[in-house]
Amino acid sequence: MGALAVQAQDPGAGPSTTLKTGVKVVNVIATVRDKKGQIVKTLVQDDFSIDEDGRPQTIRYFMRESDLELTLGLLIDTSGSQRRVIGEERSASYRFLDQVLREEKDFAFVIRFDQDVELVVDLTSSRKTLEKGIYNLQVAPIGGSGGRGSGPRRGGGTALYDSVLLASEDVMGHQHGRKAVIVMSDGEDCGSEVSLNRAIDAAQKSDTLVYSILFEDNEQVAAPYYGGMGGRRRGGGIPRYPPQRQVGPDGDGKKVLERLARETGGRFFQVSRKLPLSAIFERMEEELRNQYSLGYTPDSPAKVGEFRKIRLATRDKTLIVQSRDGYYGSN
Repeated sequence: MGALAVQAQDPGAGPSTTLKTGVKVVNVIATVRDKKGQIVKTLVQDDFSIDEDGRPQTIRYFMRESDLELTLGLLIDTSGSQRRVIGEERSASYRFLDQVLREEKDFAFVIRFDQDVELVVDLTSSRKTLEKGIYNLQVAPIGGSGGRGSGPRRGGGTALYDSVLLASEDVMGHQHGRKAVIVMSDGEDCGSEVSLNRAIDAAQKSDTLVYSILFEDNEQVAAPYYGGMGGRRRGGGIPRYPPQRQVGPDGDGKKVLERLARETGGRFFQVSRKLPLSAIFERMEEELRNQYSLGYTPDSPAKVGEFRKIRLATRDKTLIVQSRDGYYGSN
């Protein structure tokens, strides 16, 4: 929740509303689909209703988000399990940034995570700088790479949760407008210093949508590389197809990535033969270009750290609204 000065200028928004700086405003970014899964782009303010902890709230501003500046983070898993898919991740990321990023208006950054978490490219609007950073990504050597962020992992592995925390608190927490991170990983965390709950909290507090992409190397089996890192091992040296997923306290990687997306208002995707990474990025691009931004002032202020549940809906009950499910009170 932030203090913003916003004027609704969208022709479908109804009367223009100005919120003065210093007024506590809860911002909600939403995507709406019909029952066939097609994005609905033509709704106006009166088509929406919003509740906080079950109490109806008054929408104070509304915009269709095709033009508002976007801050985008790419969080790329460079652990051993991604060794054979990192090339495809690079290529798809180049094309996605080229299509989505509007230079001098939108900004992006790149974080890689394995045993360590590192901000590889800080916020920039330069596609060239971002592409260079992505091009230089390499699968981590045994023992970690000592990058910036949370520091060396104590036991090796994949610090997925720490990467979400770094992106949310250190980068997104200082930005305004639309904010989204894209996580490309198999979802298996075995080295973070923070929990999944803490990572989700950080994303929610910074108003950041998490789009998660489950990208597995289905031929990765019982690699000695894992044992050398002190991380989790797959299988027992017996080849399997597809490989068995490691199930941790937060569930398997798919469930982790699904939860990250669901609880922050983003979306989960899984790479497959029918849905390659390039097609996923195309869907994501369409979604990021066709969102709605709504804001309201709560009828009662939330205490610092208090979680308030949000329910955003449309008058047309056949439509499906994708948005974050709550926020934490702050100073």
